[in-house]
Amino acid sequence: MALTESRGLHLYLRTLEAALEDEIVTDEEMSILSVLAQAFALPPDEMGDAWDVLMKGSSDSNEPTQAHEKRQIGDATTYQTALIAALADEIITEDEWAMLDVMRRVMGIQSDEHALIEEAVRAMAANVENGDSFVSRLDRYVTLHPYR
Repeated sequence: MALTESRGLHLYLRTLEAALEDEIVTDEEMSILSVLAQAFALPPDEMGDAWDVLMKGSSDSNEPTQAHEKRQIGDATTYQTALIAALADEIITEDEWAMLDVMRRVMGIQSDEHALIEEAVRAMAANVENGDSFVSRLDRYVTLHPYR
């Protein structure tokens, strides 16, 4: 099964690989994958094919090109949305951290952009119920997985 090469699919595949590392994809990990699928308007059949390729260990996966690893408009917003999805539940798993790290690297999120994203998330959390808990999870994420 040949996948149609696209940047969105490339990012989805790399993030899905991180999610499948332990062979279990949780609801929380699915929420991050859903953010990606929606952000890049990936058709459901293409996402299913991506899962099949990775589950079977096929080498027919989407090979990266420079365009796949080059920054594009909306990347920071997509990353921020995925970060919020990971922080929304009470626990951020190692797999969720790994998925976010993959996104950050592939999207080329720079340290100054990451700091702005963190600040925006903190500002949003200040305006919602249980925002302190949300911010403490963000602090833990940033401490354990600083920008590299």
